Amino acid sequence: MSEETHKKHSEEKPLDKMTVKELRDIAAQYPHEKAIHDMKKEELLAFIKEAKGIKEESHVHKHKHKVKIKLTKPELKAKIRELKVARWQAIEDKNSKRAVILRYQLSRLKKLSRRMAEA
Repeated sequence: MSEETHKKHSEEKPLDKMTVKELRDIAAQYPHEKAIHDMKKEELLAFIKEAKGIKEESHVHKHKHKVKIKLTKPELKAKIRELKVARWQAIEDKNSKRAVILRYQLSRLKKLSRRMAEA
């Protein structure tokens, strides 16, 4: 790989995805007081970001957390009854996959109901 394509390739790649060798090559372009070859990857990243004037971004969550909906005891019992009816319907329709999924949901809600009763 020629030097030009190597530089172009390293510019496109985000800094945290680069190897230590690539980071050292980039860091060598900036004036430095500490030996670059003694730096670890995190130190190299911090040095390059500081030299380029890149602000440290906070960690961005890729997935939003699901909001748990708190059910009251009567709502929970009604949901269990609905799922039981749906499960029996799935069994009658010979839809075993759906019946298994509903069984797991029922089990989870029953456990939640027992925990609510203890509290």
